[in-house]
Amino acid sequence: MEVTVSTDTAAPPAEEPEAGEAPEKRPPFMVLFGRYLAEANSVMVTVYSLLLAFAIGAVLLIVSDENVRGTWTYFFSRPTDALEASWNVVSNAYISLFEGAILNFNTVDRYGAGTAEFGDLLRPISETLTYATPLIFTGLAVGLAFRAGLFNIGAQGQLIFGMMGALVIGFSLNLPAAVHIPLAVAAGAIAGAAFGAVPGVLKATTGAHEVISSIMLNNIAALFLVWAISTDFLHSETRSELVTRPVEDSAQLPGLLSWLGQNLRVNLALVIGIAAAVFVWWLLSKSTFGYRIRAVGFNQHASATAGMNIGRTYTTTMAAAGGLAGLAGAALALGVGSGGVTTNTALEYGFDGITVALLGRANPGGIVAAAFLFGALKAGALSAQPEVPVDISTLLQATIVLFIAAPALVKALLRLRTPRGGLVTLEAKGW
Repeated sequence: MEVTVSTDTAAPPAEEPEAGEAPEKRPPFMVLFGRYLAEANSVMVTVYSLLLAFAIGAVLLIVSDENVRGTWTYFFSRPTDALEASWNVVSNAYISLFEGAILNFNTVDRYGAGTAEFGDLLRPISETLTYATPLIFTGLAVGLAFRAGLFNIGAQGQLIFGMMGALVIGFSLNLPAAVHIPLAVAAGAIAGAAFGAVPGVLKATTGAHEVISSIMLNNIAALFLVWAISTDFLHSETRSELVTRPVEDSAQLPGLLSWLGQNLRVNLALVIGIAAAVFVWWLLSKSTFGYRIRAVGFNQHASATAGMNIGRTYTTTMAAAGGLAGLAGAALALGVGSGGVTTNTALEYGFDGITVALLGRANPGGIVAAAFLFGALKAGALSAQPEVPVDISTLLQATIVLFIAAPALVKALLRLRTPRGGLVTLEAKGW
């Protein structure tokens, strides 16, 4: 299944007014803005997808609460009970998500009373950025492959190999931090790139579809991680559970806000992630290699006719995507997992990168914004337990992606107008 970004925005040239005709009067700003809001363009489809997802989440919160369901059984006799109970459960849930991801109002009150430090105010946003950082890398890994017409489902395996590559350099060498950190980060990127190149080589030489090969490689990476952690080389010398050795202090990524509080986990990996997004933007829009990626993704047959090496483009693109996912693994190994990596350290960041790339429409800036959104949902859901079911975050993510991937559905539900350039979608060309 080849994935391309369809952005047909061509419009017929405007007709010049004939001599003697008065120029057409431009509608007022509010009229133009209203038309924009009623149009199924890429921005409004994204906004409406978020609103629809939160509306569906609200309905499910109401249905899943036994007490609220009970008030709806006598709705026609006392409707205010059902409406008030529904409002309370939904508002409390979403406020809890906000407080866990952005700013906790109770902490604000405690800070005003002098019983909390300034660093405590920043803890929710720090957790959001911490969870968002690996998603930036894996979203870029999937998005870059999208632009070449490839579906990189193997970001999870590439992340795992990048994590192990950075980990080995992190604990086996004793170097100054100025040398050790870049070396460990580079090792993670190289390990991820080597693992990511495999499905690219297979596709270029044998025609094996990258979706199948990368899914299988994910399983290989996960099982290899379990075996590697149990070996004497990687296993912790002081702990009995399945955990690796910790990396040296000189290899740990410095915290960005640790001077304000030890519980603020966001670290230098966030800066590296933003820099990686800027680099991918430059690569795609300003470089010859990026032009080849976009050309092959748009039409591989025309690109081959023009003299481009399709197989080499597939291989190098998948290697570059693997390197980005490997950076996510390095961020985990040298950051939040610097005290030792377990089989759960990688979580589902590689698979979540697919949804981030879809929401960001394979655009580096959109991917960064989507990563922040999903990081906020994860941080908020974990912080709001047990008041808010942790699955609400997964539900919202899945619903958002559902609407983003089907703009025609959003257009039909809200009766929006078709934009002049047509709907912008991620299209699958087939096997």
